[in-house]
Amino acid sequence: MISLYRHIKSNNYNKFEIGGLLFAEYKCPLEERFVDVWSHTDYLVHVVTGKKTWHTTQGSFAAEAGQSIYFKKGAAIVEQFFNEEFCLLLFFIPDNFICSVVKEYSLELANSNAGITANEVVFRVNNDVGLNTFYQSMLSYFSGREQPSEALLKLKLKELILSILVSRSNLMLSNYFQAISRNQTPSISEIMESNFRHNLSLENYAELCNRSLSSFKRDFQKLYQESPGKWLINRRLEYSIALLKANAFTISQIAFESGFENVSHFSRAFKAKFGLSPTQYR
Repeated sequence: MISLYRHIKSNNYNKFEIGGLLFAEYKCPLEERFVDVWSHTDYLVHVVTGKKTWHTTQGSFAAEAGQSIYFKKGAAIVEQFFNEEFCLLLFFIPDNFICSVVKEYSLELANSNAGITANEVVFRVNNDVGLNTFYQSMLSYFSGREQPSEALLKLKLKELILSILVSRSNLMLSNYFQAISRNQTPSISEIMESNFRHNLSLENYAELCNRSLSSFKRDFQKLYQESPGKWLINRRLEYSIALLKANAFTISQIAFESGFENVSHFSRAFKAKFGLSPTQYR
């Protein structure tokens, strides 16, 4: 699974970096039709040309030219289309930066949690005049020959967050930003439920939860009374049961959809827990 943040950071993309902040103009599609990606920070995608579809635990989200989507930290499967030129803008947004902007303008913001659910992992962004102006200004920076100053780039990211915070057409995302400022440590249960079907390492899960591996294991044990590895196996097996009952997938497809690396591992784990093979259970 590809770390989208690190992939952009370490390759020759048209990008701006300021410490942990990263903005990129992405024009070079990977060769595969479907690509597994994850990010330890939230990120916003604005499609300039072409289209892509992101498949997540909450469903599929397609975006075409002029549309924007905000993804909470976690994993997704990106479906690529190669029949037209593609370009998007990527803005990786760390929690601590969101917190700093919310706190700076806290007195001017409406404090509401309406519409926010613990399972929300993707927000469609309604691009109003302020956001469209922001995207156009960033495109001019990416096409320019000179690197903008760090102070200006930080101000631009603050502009993006503030534009969403005060937007009447993006209330759910605004509320999510304000929720982050009240609880800066990501919820382990929310992260795990949103990403258990993806083949991430325990180190990756710990990073998503903004914890060291040892702290993640300790906090996880307190929450679930079992280890992360055991919980992941059991949760994936529980999910596979629903797919088996639906009878719409092959055993191989169910193994993949449930988060197992291969059919053999899935079959062994399933029989150890339920006493039957997946085929016999069906």
